[in-house]
Amino acid sequence: MSGVRRNVNVGLLLDASDSVGVGDWVLIHVGFAISRIDEGQARATYELLASLGEPFEQELDELRGSAIE
Repeated sequence: MSGVRRNVNVGLLLDASDSVGVGDWVLIHVGFAISRIDEGQARATYELLASLGEPFEQELDELRGSAIE
């Protein structure tokens, strides 16, 4: 999100015939991908969070400070 890189466990989404790859959109909670979403859902979620203003910006700053290099 916003250039922040994280390792994410996708094990909750996968079965023997499934895969998740670069370019796929997923909803992440505490390091686990919990749902596959489409680009429209991702955009709507981002816009909702961005509408929060300062609390969202502060959270992004904290994420950037702890990002994986």
